[in-house]
Amino acid sequence: MSGEAVGVPMDVAALEAIDVHTHVHASVLDEPGGDGDGFAAMADYFKAGQVTRFTIPMMADYYRQRRMAAVVFTVDTMHVSGREQKPSNEEIAEQAALHADVLIPFASIDPHRGAAGARAARRLIERYGVRGFKFHPTSQAFYPNDRMAYPLYEVIAEHGLTALFHTGQTGAGAGTPGGGGLRLKYSNPMHVDDVAADFPDLQIILAHPSFPWQDEALAVALHKPKVHIDLSGWSPKYFPPLLVQYANTLLKDKVLFGSDFPMITPERWLADFGKLEIRDEVRPKILKENAARLLGL
Repeated sequence: MSGEAVGVPMDVAALEAIDVHTHVHASVLDEPGGDGDGFAAMADYFKAGQVTRFTIPMMADYYRQRRMAAVVFTVDTMHVSGREQKPSNEEIAEQAALHADVLIPFASIDPHRGAAGARAARRLIERYGVRGFKFHPTSQAFYPNDRMAYPLYEVIAEHGLTALFHTGQTGAGAGTPGGGGLRLKYSNPMHVDDVAADFPDLQIILAHPSFPWQDEALAVALHKPKVHIDLSGWSPKYFPPLLVQYANTLLKDKVLFGSDFPMITPERWLADFGKLEIRDEVRPKILKENAARLLGL
């Protein structure tokens, strides 16, 4: 599975894992490289060393060499940052379509865009084939249960797609003065519980071990049938014991492998995951089977 594979469909059986949480930090129109102080601060937070910003073709080659698929996205923070996201949702979707053997495009729309955002979501789904949407409540400065976001959720639910919510602590702004002005309060997973109740058909992923609200995330995933948890953003050696216990038992069909690439690489994550006491029959569910079912692959 090395080399370019334009137009080749995904062979799920040939994949060793599906990474449901990766970030695209560079446009194909850019030169790969650094991304200012914020990017460097985040790399320092993750103890990732020198991190390269990856374009979609670079990510496709990276994951193809590892016999993995990846969900790819960026984050639209227009309301807070005043900048349009780069690369755009359209670029990510178009480029991912050229590498559909390994890449699954998600989009990101700032809920503050209102009705225009809902229209954009519909266009991205119907014209560009995006498979889900990424929300980052802390970076986008909104509570997930804020009614302004509900038109977006309605479009996503109507098309049977997935909404992925950042939860808990974040590397964004970490270690900078005032945390870059970002507020952690928005990312308590209990706010997503309201969304799951109000949109019972919406597929939801709670991203990351939700420190300091891990118990809340487990409770929401147990209580709401279509709420899942991805394990990205942390090395598995730091997972709370209760998260490991539930992943092994009551939530074995609802927990997903995610890395948070490029800040955490699949190699680093999988090496530490291999040391966890995960049951043999549960391990393939977390690494691939649960995601394949959720995303309809």
